[in-house]
Amino acid sequence: MAQYIYHLAAWPDFTWDQNALTTPLSEIRFRQGLLLGQMKNLGFSDLQEAQVDTLTLDVVKSSEIEGVNLNLNQVRSSIAKRLGVDIGGAIPADRNVEGIVAMTIDATQNYDKPLTKDRLCTWQAKLFPSGKSGLSEITVGNWRDDARGPMQVVSGPYGREQVHYEAPSASLLEKEMSQFLQWANESDGTHPLLRAALVHLWFVTIHPFEDGNGRIARAIADWALARADNHSQRFFSMSAQIRREREDYYDILEIIQAGTLDVTQWMTWFLGCLGRAVDEAESQLTTVLHKARFWHKHAGKPLNDRQQLLINKLLNGFHGKLTSTKWAKIAKCSQDTAIRDIRDLIAHDMLHQDPGGGRNTSYSLTDLKPVDSGVTAAAATESEPVKD
Repeated sequence: MAQYIYHLAAWPDFTWDQNALTTPLSEIRFRQGLLLGQMKNLGFSDLQEAQVDTLTLDVVKSSEIEGVNLNLNQVRSSIAKRLGVDIGGAIPADRNVEGIVAMTIDATQNYDKPLTKDRLCTWQAKLFPSGKSGLSEITVGNWRDDARGPMQVVSGPYGREQVHYEAPSASLLEKEMSQFLQWANESDGTHPLLRAALVHLWFVTIHPFEDGNGRIARAIADWALARADNHSQRFFSMSAQIRREREDYYDILEIIQAGTLDVTQWMTWFLGCLGRAVDEAESQLTTVLHKARFWHKHAGKPLNDRQQLLINKLLNGFHGKLTSTKWAKIAKCSQDTAIRDIRDLIAHDMLHQDPGGGRNTSYSLTDLKPVDSGVTAAAATESEPVKD
């Protein structure tokens, strides 16, 4: 078996070059401050929606990293329900979705509570409510026992697997996890963001569960990041950024776990990834602020449910051109009803007709493109055929 960092005599006395991390730490803290400052421009309901969106992204993308695809609308509905946020159109979520949502909410909203064995085991049990990973029975709600052999991270086809990592023996888990939990819950003067990086690496190195270790490691990192900020509101998603950089994420973990206890390289990567997550949140915030300004500008205008649905889809980044045919399909209404809805919104100066017409007639929000003064509500019905 290859040698890993937990075999080293000094394990788990991690070290890092503090001087190399001083600049990225200060830069990230500054950018986090800017992001929080921008969030203050949002109203209470918009802040709630932004938090629901961030946590939804966190849950969906953390699962995708492990090849698990969840229904985004189920995730969003479950999170909104647990946070007491009315998002409209909520749908029931299956128990697999409810399980990972419960873990994520507990990690971020109860950041002031310590990590314990019971808490982590409860998280893992919620990830696998059927007691199975795929079609295989697994140990849930307790540390792994290695009854099927050592815990290994592998890739490749059956019979030609490549072992990327082998975790500590199950016989060592009580001792290893006791050390980990004691350090995670104490304060030793380590910068809070570095603690977040280290708890992630340390936990995933021990790999205490038969399955779910990656998702739990990222939940623990979110717990530590919430402790670093000293509040539960999340406006950036570390898991979503890791999903974008999944290959680098696995590569750096493999390098570190087969190296020395100097984890500067991991710390540098983690902080860089965190910074890019904040950058992405700032970009998303621009959309949220634009959406808030749009609805403030048009507050009080009487809209039906179909119009609200389609306007929100445009504000959230509608793919392609919005035509009356697409409107009818999305809103589940007739073509004539769609045209009446559109004509009404043009009259309210919320939509305008794009250049062109006939079979290519399409519409955009008025504050995204300048309105062609020659296009009127009446023209919308006159120039557009029944089918585009």
